[in-house]
Amino acid sequence: MSGEKLAVGDSPQSTSSADELERLFGDPYDEGNPVGYAPVLEADAHAEMFGDGEALLDDFRLNAEFVPVEYGGLLSRLDDLVEVMRAVYRRDPSLGLGYGASSLISSVNVWTAGNHEQRRQVADLLLRNGRIAAAYHELAHGNDMAGTEMNAVPTAKGWSLNGRKEIVTNIRRADAMVLFTRTGPGNGSRNHSQVFVDKSHVPAGHIDYLPRYRTVGMRGVQLGGAVFHDCPVESGALIGRQGQGLETAMRSFQITRATLPAMMTGILDSALRATMLHVMGRTLYGRRAGDLPHVRSVVTGAFTDLLICEAFSLVAVRAIHLLPSASSLYSAAAKYAVAGALLRATDRLASVMGAEFFRRDGRQAIFQKLLRDLKPAGFGHAARAACQTTILPQLGILSRRPGSPTTPPAALFRIDADLPPPAFDALAVSSRGRDPLASSLDELSDALAGEGGDRVVSEHVAHLRAELQEIRKKAGGLAPHELTFTADADSYDLVERYVNVLVAVGCLQVWRHNRGGDDGFLAEPLWLHAALSRLRTGWNQHVVASPSVEDGLFEQMLTRLTENRSFGLLGRRLYGA
Repeated sequence: MSGEKLAVGDSPQSTSSADELERLFGDPYDEGNPVGYAPVLEADAHAEMFGDGEALLDDFRLNAEFVPVEYGGLLSRLDDLVEVMRAVYRRDPSLGLGYGASSLISSVNVWTAGNHEQRRQVADLLLRNGRIAAAYHELAHGNDMAGTEMNAVPTAKGWSLNGRKEIVTNIRRADAMVLFTRTGPGNGSRNHSQVFVDKSHVPAGHIDYLPRYRTVGMRGVQLGGAVFHDCPVESGALIGRQGQGLETAMRSFQITRATLPAMMTGILDSALRATMLHVMGRTLYGRRAGDLPHVRSVVTGAFTDLLICEAFSLVAVRAIHLLPSASSLYSAAAKYAVAGALLRATDRLASVMGAEFFRRDGRQAIFQKLLRDLKPAGFGHAARAACQTTILPQLGILSRRPGSPTTPPAALFRIDADLPPPAFDALAVSSRGRDPLASSLDELSDALAGEGGDRVVSEHVAHLRAELQEIRKKAGGLAPHELTFTADADSYDLVERYVNVLVAVGCLQVWRHNRGGDDGFLAEPLWLHAALSRLRTGWNQHVVASPSVEDGLFEQMLTRLTENRSFGLLGRRLYGA
């Protein structure tokens, strides 16, 4: 791709929103740019949110991207939202979480289970640039939401809240919060609810804020806590039915587990750009660092990981629109696989950066911030381990239902395909044994054989079919206790292998369904060969592609670097470098 030509995946809305935001952000390396890397790093050094960046996003009306069209916003496609937020994460991950994702995490609970009035209230708040906090966590219980001690008791006028919430983004400066609380005795799944708290309706003296929590990464994000003392909320504050809180969280997590890691690929994108600028401008042993075999292997490996992450993220995000009944499986797989891959790839890039990776001054000082800011990807909001425990109990059912009556629609993979509105109300806690993606392997194998296609791809498909059959066989032999969080390491190993199969099939289908598009690189099997080889070894970071594949990938990276395009799947137009 060259010049101003749009990538094959640029839908009208994503073009006007994501590209406009990239234009407004401008050249990150321009020291005179008020929203460039220099002021981003200055805000980070003071552990402050980037004020000029927040002002730009206010003017841009970023919050409108989180509000469904029917309530006056711009949200009609989650893949478009991801593209817009990647632009934010590419510039400053603290902005991505502290300004954007925090309100998204909160609001999706209301879109999923709230009534019309609650949705209208949340939409109005966001559209006037307000903030909403997601108050789920308590330090004593971490991701164990069933252990929540915060409680709400009924009163004549509504509910009275007592307890504390900790490690909550924006809890002090938010205008409202979605609060997870106990509304019944015991530890059953129906003893918790979600409550929408409009802070403007809370009388003074009922909420005490705890000191801010300081962090190594995402320094600017305002993490805090609060203690609630007989805090009154109105009777209509419950989101959904009483006792439905855990179910609502599990359904809404599907949206955030799929979209947040997809957004955070923007961090690896920027880290790759910083690394490429460094290695192409540095001389080692009389040669340009970027020409050294080991350096090429690392950067092309990270490039491959980025393409894998964005390809599977595309499938997981679109499944919310097209396969909501199976989305619990794909969103958990996306969070587990993508977050882990991003962390590993960025750590390897740090080894190439050498002493530059921790420098806080100089042209590539942004790298150390990106490296630190990515660390919460593995445990923030919903931990990778929690995603494993979401998938594990479904493996037993999947092993008993190896086929799926549903063929995945082409729109799940085609970058230029139209999508229906996101099916928030159709999301299910479990896929109930339905996995159209993995089940599409047989059809994919037959189609490739009929085409007389690429031998390397066909061989990988045969391996994946054998791997899937073995996983199903082993999962079918697991005892019931081995399908819960108390399972041993062998059970969790099956989850890892199953996720790798899903990711590989996602990459295969994205390649297959976009071969007729305008993007020649996406259509050719070069990147797919690298991706499937990497996944076949369990994402082993020490496995490198063949010299010819590496050369092709590196040439593509140099082209994108020169043309100021992202290293992600769409090769989006950027500004400066």
